[in-house]
Amino acid sequence: MTKRKTILGLASGVALSALTAGSAMAQEVTLKLHQFLPAQANVPKLVLDVWADNVEKDSEGRIKVDRYAAMALGGTPPELMDQAIDGIADVVWTVVGYTPGRFRTTEVFELPFMVADARAASCAYNKMYDEHMKDGEFSDVHIVGTWVHGPGIFHTNEPVEKPDDLQGMKIRGGSVLVNKLLERVGATPVGMPVPAVSEGLSKGVIDGTTIPWEVTESLKVPELVSNHTEFEGPALYNLTFVLAMNKDAYENLSDENKAVIDANAGLEFSVFAGGTQADADAPAREVAVNLGNNIITISEEEAESDWYPIVEPIYAEWIAEMDGMGRDGQALIDQARTLMDECAADMASIDTYGAK
Repeated sequence: MTKRKTILGLASGVALSALTAGSAMAQEVTLKLHQFLPAQANVPKLVLDVWADNVEKDSEGRIKVDRYAAMALGGTPPELMDQAIDGIADVVWTVVGYTPGRFRTTEVFELPFMVADARAASCAYNKMYDEHMKDGEFSDVHIVGTWVHGPGIFHTNEPVEKPDDLQGMKIRGGSVLVNKLLERVGATPVGMPVPAVSEGLSKGVIDGTTIPWEVTESLKVPELVSNHTEFEGPALYNLTFVLAMNKDAYENLSDENKAVIDANAGLEFSVFAGGTQADADAPAREVAVNLGNNIITISEEEAESDWYPIVEPIYAEWIAEMDGMGRDGQALIDQARTLMDECAADMASIDTYGAK
């Protein structure tokens, strides 16, 4: 972890400039948006740029969003949340699990074979954030959006059809909970941020990785391994994300500018973000198809017989850990499932955010 006292000396916070008389279109605020992927990757291009463009347009030029890709402001991906808290960046997009143990409630959507639809899960996540996380785990930041990606799958140098096929493999795990699954089948989980996956595969540091299809193209994964294992029904895993804003950066906005941020935040934006990320899976998958790679599809019946028994103890352990923290783990799982069903049924009225 970078020494926060040292970083704080570099923080500039939100840049404010006074409006001059008669120049209603003058820029008042510049927000620094920081994230870990290259600018041309799907999330920056299809989600973050859309959000930033909408904020700039809706504010009629009063808010400008400067975009810093691939950790251009310094630090490492696991430091992004603290950069938002400390004001190194005004807004960050990050994987919640890059800081394991700090935001435990979000893990309900990262449990193996929990999520079947990214839009419904992103909706449920946002509702549960409002109820359980806003004034607790995320009280140090102003959250703009909460979402999950599409189905996480295996990309490996050897075919994976059954859990035993993973034995002895070094696999970059997508989350703490997936790492537990890997351990249970005899694989070696390797902690590694997404940007390091390409080098890890090319140098043989890992034998495979768990990531969704959409990010494989920018990381050249189909060129580095030739086997991909996907699951019908609920996904092997999903990761949770947040678009988080420094609290002072938000509170120091004028009421008019706060209204712009609020209009581009919350449930509809979260569903848009998760759905857009999931929609980018299909074009990326075609890259692997066109290369002639081996794509293995595990049926839901096969998953239930071969894979689900492995994850049952992971659920029990997570529930016990949450109960030990004074939270009802089973109730969180039940609520997440109920909300995902409700959101799926009402999706037409929720999935309304997009480019303007």
